[in-house]
Amino acid sequence: MAPACPLVEGLAAGQVIADRAYDADRLHDVILDQGGELVIPPRRHRKYQHSYDKIAYKNRWGIEAFFAKLKQWRRIATRYDKIAANFLGFVKLAAIMLWLK
Repeated sequence: MAPACPLVEGLAAGQVIADRAYDADRLHDVILDQGGELVIPPRRHRKYQHSYDKIAYKNRWGIEAFFAKLKQWRRIATRYDKIAANFLGFVKLAAIMLWLK
C-alpha cells in the first residue's frame, strides 16, 4: 500500500490531490473511486498508462514555475518581512517585474 493512501481515503469528492511522488496504482484507484481526477501523467515505464487531465496539468506546471521564479528573490524565499502587508507588497512587486520581462 502506498504511504499516501490513508491521507486521501477520507477526502470529499471533487478535491484534487496529485503529485508525481505518489505515482502508485493503489493511490490512483483510491482517488478515482472517490470521484477524484488524476492530473499528473503516469511515468513512461508504467505498463498501464492512465488518462489524466492535460489542460489541468499544463496550468499546474505554469503556476509551479511562477512560484519557482518568485523564490529566486531571497527576500521572498526567506520571508524577511514579518508584516504580512509588507511581504505581500514585495510579492506583488516581484510578480510585476516577472510579468514585464
